[in-house]
Amino acid sequence: MTWWVVLVIVAAVAAYAVVVFNRLVRARQMAAEGWSGIDVQLKRRADLVPNLVSTVKGYAAHEKGLFEEIASLRSTISRLAEGDVGERGRLEGMLSGALTRLMALAEAYPDLKASDNFRDLQSALAATENDIQMARRYYNGAARNLNVLVQSFPSNLVARAFAFRRRDYFDIGEADRAVPEVAFGG
Repeated sequence: MTWWVVLVIVAAVAAYAVVVFNRLVRARQMAAEGWSGIDVQLKRRADLVPNLVSTVKGYAAHEKGLFEEIASLRSTISRLAEGDVGERGRLEGMLSGALTRLMALAEAYPDLKASDNFRDLQSALAATENDIQMARRYYNGAARNLNVLVQSFPSNLVARAFAFRRRDYFDIGEADRAVPEVAFGG
């Protein structure tokens, strides 16, 4: 009789472990899907940046420092390790701040603001920024769900046994929240 009780208990624990393992796998895949969405939108933005910079350069060639900052950030981001979510968020936030300053710079050039090419780029960038925010919210929600499973008892026992790790949130940092400072002149 006691063997049956032990066998039932072992079977129940094994079944629970399988259910928790499958929940962890689903949560990890949702986080990976969320990160993929962010990555697509960030690449889309990165492709818009050179066109935007070259359009503005024609009107504001003396803003060399801002153009160099954007190019440098873009280059650094492209060399960043794939899984470094925290650093990617920090650098993308800095790039967002630089792009905000670039867009604010356009206010000083009525001919630039009237340019169809600039307006099209500005609209595409605004749409992409909105898509990045939506993708970021999705990813952070999926990362939160995975992190809850990885860190809460008893699912953390299964997570630890199968090497599931928590995910960092994609936080753009304070750079994107700050009001841009624009200085005109050389």
